[in-house]
Amino acid sequence: MNHCAGDHCVTCSDEAVAVRVVGLHAGDLADVDVGDGRTEEVSVALVDAGVGDVVLVHAKEAIGLVP
Repeated sequence: MNHCAGDHCVTCSDEAVAVRVVGLHAGDLADVDVGDGRTEEVSVALVDAGVGDVVLVHAKEAIGLVP
């Protein structure tokens, strides 16, 4: 997993962003593709997400599935 680049993490910004789940881990965690070839680990405890799903993430927490 790559660390955040620039001044802030894509998934930690002040607005939610849509990202694709690329891997699932124990403890309700997932790796998500945030673009530019980078991934970040986020919590998927609040959603029923699988690999390939697009989720809306805010503050490293998936808060919804994007249809």
